[in-house]
Order: sequence, then structure tokens, then C-alpha cells
Amino acid sequence: MKKIAALLLLSIFVCSAFATVTLPKIFGDNMVLQRNKPISIWGWANAGEKIMVQFNQQQKSVVTDKMGKWQLLLQPENAGGPYQLTVTGKNKISLQNILVGEVWICSGQSNMEMPIAGWGKINNYESEIANADYAFIRHFKVPNTVSATLKEDITGGEWKVCSPATAGDFSATAYFFARELYKQLKVPIGLINSSWGGTQSEAWTSKEGFAQSTEFKDISAALEKGDMGTLIKQKSEAVMANIKKAQGGLENTAGTADWKNSNFDDSKWWPMKLPGAWEENGFPGLDGVAWFRKTIDISEADAGKAAVLELAKVDDIDETYVNGVKVGSIDKWDELRKYNIAAGILKAGKNVIAVKVTDQQGGGGIYGDAATMKLTIDKTVLPLAGEWLFRVESVASTGTGGSVGPNDFPCILFNAMINPLLPYTIKGAIWYQGETNAGRAYQYRTAFPLMINDWRQHFKQGDFPFLFVQLSTFGTAAANSNNGSNWAELREAQAMTLSLPNTGMAVTTDIGNPLDIHPKNKQDVGKRLAAIALHDVYAQAGEYTGPVYQSMKTNGSQVELSFTHTGGGWLVKDKYGYIKGFEIAGADKKFYFAKAMIKNDKVIVFSDNVLQPVAVRYNWCDDASEGNLFNTNSFPAAPFRTDNWDGVTIKNKYSLNQ
Repeated sequence: MKKIAALLLLSIFVCSAFATVTLPKIFGDNMVLQRNKPISIWGWANAGEKIMVQFNQQQKSVVTDKMGKWQLLLQPENAGGPYQLTVTGKNKISLQNILVGEVWICSGQSNMEMPIAGWGKINNYESEIANADYAFIRHFKVPNTVSATLKEDITGGEWKVCSPATAGDFSATAYFFARELYKQLKVPIGLINSSWGGTQSEAWTSKEGFAQSTEFKDISAALEKGDMGTLIKQKSEAVMANIKKAQGGLENTAGTADWKNSNFDDSKWWPMKLPGAWEENGFPGLDGVAWFRKTIDISEADAGKAAVLELAKVDDIDETYVNGVKVGSIDKWDELRKYNIAAGILKAGKNVIAVKVTDQQGGGGIYGDAATMKLTIDKTVLPLAGEWLFRVESVASTGTGGSVGPNDFPCILFNAMINPLLPYTIKGAIWYQGETNAGRAYQYRTAFPLMINDWRQHFKQGDFPFLFVQLSTFGTAAANSNNGSNWAELREAQAMTLSLPNTGMAVTTDIGNPLDIHPKNKQDVGKRLAAIALHDVYAQAGEYTGPVYQSMKTNGSQVELSFTHTGGGWLVKDKYGYIKGFEIAGADKKFYFAKAMIKNDKVIVFSDNVLQPVAVRYNWCDDASEGNLFNTNSFPAAPFRTDNWDGVTIKNKYSLNQ
């Protein structure tokens, strides 16, 4: 298969083929270089070619190796600019408007990738964009790319100067982080945004990283055998085999423009029960474009009336038609679809609902609660859950010529989106990820610090600062201590990662949205990350995080809790002063809502239902928005538990075959 061959040859890049001096694509006009550190400059040319680099008042030369590679270090520079960078070999490259300041890698999944405008539309995005006039803030988005093997360069991208014309495309979290740093430090800030929505940490970890972990020994063994290429080929062949079984292949997809029409013959389409991801209905690993169709009967009495169509949720993007008329489209995988059907579209008798679904990666299709799939015409409600007809239009390309998604295999994002950046001199990294790992939260205790250490070893810039966002609020409060909570366990794994040196965690449970996995308040996320950086990295005084549980002491039926980072004192965000979010349990491990009060600098917790308490938990649930305990600096208390009882994710493990 041509796609498979292309993917397996991704990293076969013969540097000596360069006839002229070439720089990696991360270098360009408007870039930011790291201040106060040796500045790494590298690239390719002919083997044995002499390369001259000039920057500010520095000039250095180097000779390429036998593969045509070259690299040199400029002396550290103070913050400043704009400067010109000139690289001369047999040809000459000149880059303009270069600044020297602070450079941060910004990575993770969708909450890092989420733009200020676009699909993100964060709080007050229009005014934020209008006021985004910060020429000393620069942003570079690394293109989303996968690779089975290590890549030496990224596929594209450009440095953009922050302005109202460009800021809408910036990572919102990264921008507000940078804006706060700039306001305090008054130096240029460079953001290298290498993030991809829906991705798991294992995809961002290298082959060498897995080799250092006994937890992932099976993964490491498979990678050492070179099995990834074989697995990629098998996966792609399996996807195509399922398509061939259902519809004879993709060669019979001509005339897809007619698939939305009511008179189109769909009698040979594949039946599929909805709601439910197509991965669960016979098409695992499929990313691309597919259609669903359903024929319904409308009575004479309801014909011609306006109606409301609800289709649960669609992963990722839908275009929805009724009798060939487009009634709506949404590009958010976690948003309920609810579309108004204008009067005159529905007719008596047979009517066809057609939904074109574009799945970029991960799960695909129409999913969610069956009760949210219905057509409402006045008082008439027609359930739409059940059998639909399904057909694949095309299989997605990742930009590499293959149909492999970012979560299909380990290492493939490290290979394509981190490895090419390794020589770049940086200050540190900010990270917002974990949602996709929540089902394996216990293993994240190992996976997350493994990835951080792996990056540090590969960047070879010491234990650089690595700051991350703890998962916010999302889902239901019913996923709690008694029923089990994936997200609470993931937050705990993140908090445990603070045992690594030079790490920091921004708590965000108070600024999330239980109905939206992409909360719109990214301003405070960026500010909280910046507060940690300003304190830990730039040595500014002041409180920078919320209260953190330290110890417990039992006094009869009460538990006394001690905390660090209480700042100037406690703040309870409730007009009546009630502290919420605490639970307490005895030896039976059954938790009850607990009352809490502040006594001096301690928190006293108790419940009439538990006379001999042994454990306390705070904000231990998916929807952790109830917690209202802060310090006077308005930083929220971090979720915690005093026990170490087994959670619901302890047996869940990462697998190449998942």
C-alpha cells in the first residue's frame, strides 16, 4: 500500500542531499531566541561545507559533518532586538525581526491547542483579540504530524507577531501565560505551540523513555523489535478490510454530493445502531469522512411545520441535512447537536436525515445519550436512536500519507513534533493534558513523570521548568468517592508529579464547566501558570498557588487538617460562609458529605454519620466545581485525599492493541 510505504519512510531523510545551506523550519522571521543561555543554531548543507553564522555582534563558523549536518552555539545574549540572523554557506539565508527573550514550549492536548477565536472562542474573545497588541509576544504552531520514526524537522509553520490580526489563532492558554510574563518581566516571550487535541501522553514519549520504565516494559520490548511498522501496516489493512466488507471498498464512493438527498438509493449501505462510536460498531481505527442516513415518516398533520432536530453529540464535525437541505454544522466533538428545521422542509411520508461526519482522530460518529436523539414537531416527538445506515466516504490522511491517528501508537508525536525541536534553546515548558489519560489515571502516576524526564534528557538543557495544568471540572458529581472518579484520580497523579524537581501545577477546578471539556476561562489558566513561573523561575516574591493538604490528625469524631500555601489566610467563597466539597469516611470506606470549619490555620472536618473517621477527601469527583476553599490570594485549594485506597483505574493499562 502506498500510504503505508510513505509512513514507514517518513524519517528517511538524507541530509547530504541538500545542495544549499538549509535551516530547520522552526527558524524564521519574527522568531524569539532564548536569553542568557548559549543559543543553538543548526541546519544542513553539503558534507564538508563551511557555514558562517552572524547574529547581533557575534560571528561563528562550523564545518558540516559527513551527513551534511551542522550545529554551533552562540554566546548568551541579553533580552533585546530586533536583530538579523545570517547563515552563509554556498548560499545565504537572512532572517529578520528576531528578538531575544524567554522561550517556552507549550504542549498537550486540546485545552492547550484551543485558540482564542476559531473553535475555541474563549470568554470575551473579541475584546481580547482587539487588545492583543503585543509585538514582543511571538507564537509558532507546530503542524500536527505523526511519524513512526524520528524526524529531524517539522513540516511547516511560521512565527507570528502578536496583534489583533494574528492573536485569534494563538493557543489561548499560552497567550495569557505569555501576556502575564511580559507584563511582569518586560522582555520578549516566544511560544512554541506543539499540541494536538485528544492526544495521550504515551504518544508524546520517546522510545528511549519507555525503555527506562518497568511499567511499560511490554511497550518497550515491542518498540525494540521494530514492531511499530508492522502494527501500523496491520492497523491500516484492518481498517480497509472492514470498509471492504461493508461496502466493497472506497472506489464506489463517486457521487457523494448526492448522499444528502432524499431520493438517493441507500439500500446497500451498512446498518449501524446509534448512538455509539463507529469504533464500537465494527470500524475500529477508522478516521476520516463517513455518512449516516435515516428515513423517517412524517404525518400529514406535521408536514410542512417547523421542527427541532437533536442528534446527541458528533465526533468531530458534522454537516446535517434534512431532505437535502443543510440545517446545521458544528465543529466541536463534545457539543450537543440541536438544529432548527425551517417550515416547509418536512413533507408528508418519507423524509431523510443525512449526517456527514468528519473524524480527525480518536473516536468517531454519533454518540451520547439516546434520549438526545429525537425530532420534535410541536408536541410530536420522534425518537431517532436505533438503526441508521452508514457508509465511509474517505479515510483520513494525517499529512504523512497514512491513515494513522496520533493515539494509535506510542512515540509518534514525540517523533514528529518534539524531536525536531530538541536542539532549540528554551526556558521551559507548559503542559495542559490528561483528559485522554483519565481512564488510566493510576498508570499516569508513572506515565507523566516518565514523559517529563524523557523530554529533559532529550533536550539536554537540565531539569528545565515544567509547569502543568491540573484537570479542571467536567462531567458529573456522581463520579465521586463512592462511585469512583477517573478525573479525581488523574488529578491526584498530576499532583504526585510535583515530586519531580522544577515542576509546578496550576489548579483550575473552580474555573471549569461540568458541561464543557473545553472551559472558556483560559485567562485565569494562563495567569496561574504565570504566577508559578514568576515565583519559581523568575524569583518574584508572593503567593503563587492555593492551599495544599499536608497532614491530618484525628480528635474523636473530628479530623484536623493542616495545609501549606494558605497565604494571608483562608477565603471561603460562599455568602453564608459554608465550606463545601469535603467528605469523610470510616473504616467501611463509605464516604459522607462532611461539615467543615476553620480554626486558626486548620480545617476541622466532621460528620454525624461517621463517629470514627479514618479518611477525608476534598473535591474528589469529576465535577469538582462545588469546592469553595481558597486562600486570600484567591488561589483554590487543590483536590486531595488522605487515604490510599484502591481507585477505579488501578487495573487499566496502556496497550499497543487498545
